[in-house]
Amino acid sequence: MTDHSRTSTGLFLAVCIFAVGGEVTAQNQLLIPDTVSGEVIDLELGMGTLQFLPGTLTQTMGVNGPLLGPTIILQQGQTVTMNVNNQLGEPSTIHWHGMHVPPEADGGPHTPIAAGDTWSPSFAVLERASTHWYHPHLHMHTNEQVVKGIAGLIIVRDPFEAALALPRTYGVDDIPLVLQTKQFDADNQVVVGDALDTHVLVNGTLDPYVDLPGQVVRLRLLNGASERVLNLGLTGNHAFHQIGTDGGLLAAPVQLTRLRLAPGERAEVLVDLSALQGQSIELLSFGSELPSAIYGATQPGMGPGQTIPNYTLNPLNGNDFSMLQINVGPPTPNPITSVPARTRRAHAMGRGQRQRDAHVHLHPGEHGPYRHPRSLPDQRCLLRYDEHQLRCAAGQHRGLGTHQSVAHRPSLPYP
Repeated sequence: MTDHSRTSTGLFLAVCIFAVGGEVTAQNQLLIPDTVSGEVIDLELGMGTLQFLPGTLTQTMGVNGPLLGPTIILQQGQTVTMNVNNQLGEPSTIHWHGMHVPPEADGGPHTPIAAGDTWSPSFAVLERASTHWYHPHLHMHTNEQVVKGIAGLIIVRDPFEAALALPRTYGVDDIPLVLQTKQFDADNQVVVGDALDTHVLVNGTLDPYVDLPGQVVRLRLLNGASERVLNLGLTGNHAFHQIGTDGGLLAAPVQLTRLRLAPGERAEVLVDLSALQGQSIELLSFGSELPSAIYGATQPGMGPGQTIPNYTLNPLNGNDFSMLQINVGPPTPNPITSVPARTRRAHAMGRGQRQRDAHVHLHPGEHGPYRHPRSLPDQRCLLRYDEHQLRCAAGQHRGLGTHQSVAHRPSLPYP
């Protein structure tokens, strides 16, 4: 069993910790995970310890270190072999969340890695430029192993994205942000599933700050929390532009002041910090704005009687809270100073073709965990990807969200 505790205090909490009433009050410099790339990538799952809070060290799990894992950088079209060595002392898996891979390489519950074993899947990278993540997917233990620390980002690059005027200097103007909330017991150990996830961590850092240049920066956001929905925004309703989702780059940036992310969901945003040099701005979650029946809102159910044990004791629920302080400094040489008009190439259409489309046949009733809407009876429909619509018989049209099975597709290459 590998113990990574020797690297914990200096690497993850870069400044001294001061405590008032048992809580950390000093700010800590944001950890930026290392990167790994190439045709063969070695990942070791191991145990570790970290000094999150004053007193007892916290037992953790991590990949190539005591907590979280390196950011994996892949190129569209390459073939990669992942050597996953399990030194946890218990079974685990690693799942490439969002990646289009064959079933035997997926890393789900059907492919456990026994303690001490190495699993070496190989697959071609089919995705276009996008942000994904990897994490355990062991049956009945997924949440436990993720909460204790095993998670990391995957960045896929492609030639089209490389030609865009976008920030892409990792750790400088292209920043990975793994957003999590955790619960610790009286002995500073991580608690799983007790609804008292009162501590906010970004990249495994409590109360973090980051120094960023005064220019357009790119934030790659992952909601890595177990249950909490995040309603992200910046202080003063400072606007930002979303350029990417789970499925890759959008056709064009979308200006927002709020971005709601569910657990496991990713987004890429551009923030223009040019006018904020010498100032600070905060990334917050506006829990007070979440509607009922969402974990993180004031009321987790539709009515007052629908609640969760300990939920009302959690001060994050129904309230706004800070996740990350951004201190803005001078720009870098050759900075990105504007948001591009487009972030995805227009599809090349053949003569008379207006949409990229496909025919689907909808059957009423349940298909796996999904049930087709009653407004879509047994019929043939035209799925138009560019419009995110089903065009069906009798003039029925229906917009699709990513929560519907027919719309959930990986970020495959551009046509």
